[in-house]
Amino acid sequence: MKEINFSFGDYVITTYKNKLDLYAIHDFLSKESGWSNNIPFETLKNSIENSLNFGLFYKDRQIGFARVISDFATIAYLGDIYVLDEFRGKGLSKTLMEQVMHHPNLQGLRRWILLTSTAEWLYEKYNFTKLPNPELYMELYNPEVYK
Repeated sequence: MKEINFSFGDYVITTYKNKLDLYAIHDFLSKESGWSNNIPFETLKNSIENSLNFGLFYKDRQIGFARVISDFATIAYLGDIYVLDEFRGKGLSKTLMEQVMHHPNLQGLRRWILLTSTAEWLYEKYNFTKLPNPELYMELYNPEVYK
């Protein structure tokens, strides 16, 4: 897996797992995200261990994150994307998405999947669209799993 460490000004985006602040990621996802509220720390740790992760840092503080689950040949699921409120409006989410979408191990995929209820404007810039045939989509969803 190609690791990246992209610096711009006082910011860094990295895929090195040992640089991620798991406690900061857990704090946001479990308390503020709305999609992973109450996720247990061990569950989050396991998900990070089995994914390609992009940590966004301001100086040494983790301020954002994105996670990709993929076979690195045909499909990728993009999830857990966030930038802390106090750092929004600076173009950081776009830079984070650029690094995700241009990662060398994520090129030539047949399909990307994203589930979101926010920031559609951001994902549309990277050619994400609503399902053209939602009747083909099926899921097994348990919204109570972390309660």
